[in-house]
Amino acid sequence: MDKFVITGGTPLDGEIETSGSKNSALPALAAALLTEEPVVLNRIPRVRDIRTMQRLLVDIGSKVDAEGEAVRLQTPKIACPEAPYELVKTMRASSLVLGPLVARCGRARVSLPGGCAIGARPINLHIFGLEQLGARINQAHGYIEAEAPEGLRGAIVHFDRITVTGTEDLMMAAVLARGETILRNAAREPEVADLAGLLRAMGAKIEGAGTSTIRIHGVEALHGAEHAIIPDRIEAGTFLIAAAITGGDLTIKRCNPEHVGALVAKLLQAGAEVDQPDGETLRVRGAVSAPGRLRSVDVTTEEYPGFATDLQAQYMALMTQAEGIALVVETIFENRFMHAQELARMGANIRLDGKQAIVAGPTPLTGASVIASDLRASASLVLAALVAKGETVIDRVYHIDRGYERIEAKLAQAGARITRVE
Repeated sequence: MDKFVITGGTPLDGEIETSGSKNSALPALAAALLTEEPVVLNRIPRVRDIRTMQRLLVDIGSKVDAEGEAVRLQTPKIACPEAPYELVKTMRASSLVLGPLVARCGRARVSLPGGCAIGARPINLHIFGLEQLGARINQAHGYIEAEAPEGLRGAIVHFDRITVTGTEDLMMAAVLARGETILRNAAREPEVADLAGLLRAMGAKIEGAGTSTIRIHGVEALHGAEHAIIPDRIEAGTFLIAAAITGGDLTIKRCNPEHVGALVAKLLQAGAEVDQPDGETLRVRGAVSAPGRLRSVDVTTEEYPGFATDLQAQYMALMTQAEGIALVVETIFENRFMHAQELARMGANIRLDGKQAIVAGPTPLTGASVIASDLRASASLVLAALVAKGETVIDRVYHIDRGYERIEAKLAQAGARITRVE
């Protein structure tokens, strides 16, 4: 099992390029199941979750050819409309094949998803939506079995709570349904809009993606297309925080500044300097010496365009180095403070109270042996280690490999003293 060994105390300096969005690439890969024709996706990140999804698509019947950041997929026939537990137990996104399979061949058998243990991500919202579209659903033995032998039909679906994967799944199911489907209280995340862009390039009729109401007019069939995945806003945000926490001077290239607007606003309030040289670049300079010391700033996670829950752990690490008391409130997942205990092992002063964490700073962090509990918790420990005195060993970094492409190499090129140990 791989580990990261990090020696802290070096301000990051230089340039880092962001990869394509993992959370956008996963539904895009699943969308290729909707047509017999080739789909070419560019800027696909080379991370563990993507490899798992590609293996799943091959089992289902796709031919997958990957070269660098480009992936070509073609599924002339659905050979096996199933996502088995053994293959998808480490990946939440397995549920994204449910909608495309039911839409394409009228049936699907998908294991209840695995992934990070950060709280409930109820699949019942996917099930409810598919039932509204006319699918018959049975859940047994850890699997969801869906059937629609006569095809899906358009309907009005109102999500009880905002769900990104649920919105994406239902959008993919509805593009081949008869009539019009309206998704209300839909997720507004950039990844949803990016998926809609791919589906429209394939011939789908979708309006309103990126808003809370999405209209889909079903079509008879989709065709092949080529599409470039948007930049990974969570990776970009992680590197922005890395610059701020180390007091560095880092330029983040090939990103979308608009997608990290909520984080940039918090960094500016905390005293970091953030400039936007052009439409896909951000430069961050951290303020770590008096009188420009970082200031504590409260944050509450929200659905987009609010502060992303996937940046909460990284932001908490930053607040350990800020002057004052910061309140970090988590409203999306009920079990997303597991990194707090590991940060405390490094010297952080954090008190948990239900859905909120109270972070007092600045506290000097020291290197320690810590364990990554989930994807974003892994990133928070890397950030803390970059500023800690001495050596930190982070175990179970397979979590971070699920969502970050060569993070150790990217940080090292900016001056971080980080190595991977097998």
